[in-house]
Amino acid sequence: MSTHSPILNPPNIVTLFRIACIPLMVVIQLSPTREAGFWAAAVFALASASDWLDGYLARRMEIVTVFGKFLDPIADKLLVTAALVMMLPFNRVPAWIVLVILAREIVITGLRSIASSEGIVIQASDLGKYKTIFQITAIIGLLLHYEYRWFFGIEHPLLVVSMHNAGMFFLWIALALTVWSGVDYLVKFIKVIVR
Repeated sequence: MSTHSPILNPPNIVTLFRIACIPLMVVIQLSPTREAGFWAAAVFALASASDWLDGYLARRMEIVTVFGKFLDPIADKLLVTAALVMMLPFNRVPAWIVLVILAREIVITGLRSIASSEGIVIQASDLGKYKTIFQITAIIGLLLHYEYRWFFGIEHPLLVVSMHNAGMFFLWIALALTVWSGVDYLVKFIKVIVR
């Protein structure tokens, strides 16, 4: 794979698009209405899907740049952080859960920087991927927040789902995976350093 491609290559442009979605999502989240929640969830889902797209393009086009390797995980963290923090004023997510998620990201990013400066590569486990999937699913549910009725029966709907409760269900799973994957990475880091 090429590491000397120009900065503005297709994978990096997709990553920059993801970052550009963040302020739009933040502005939409200033309103607690059902409509705002729907559009914020749509922007978040689109931005999250772009993470898969830039990875696919990088592999398909065999383009890997230092800029891209730095920017891609930063974009993911900014997107998740912005979505969670903007929900705090409306009490849609417990502040302590947001704190744990942010603390984990800061600690692991710091450890990765230390390892990288020493020329050490610590392979991430699949736990991190599962954590991300559950975080994204949880945030979409929490952004939608309200009850949604399916099959168009206003008086007697066939199914009523509280998207907030669904989002919290997935957030608890995401929290467990966040802590688990963080501890797993920390253990690997310590094992490599003490060798």
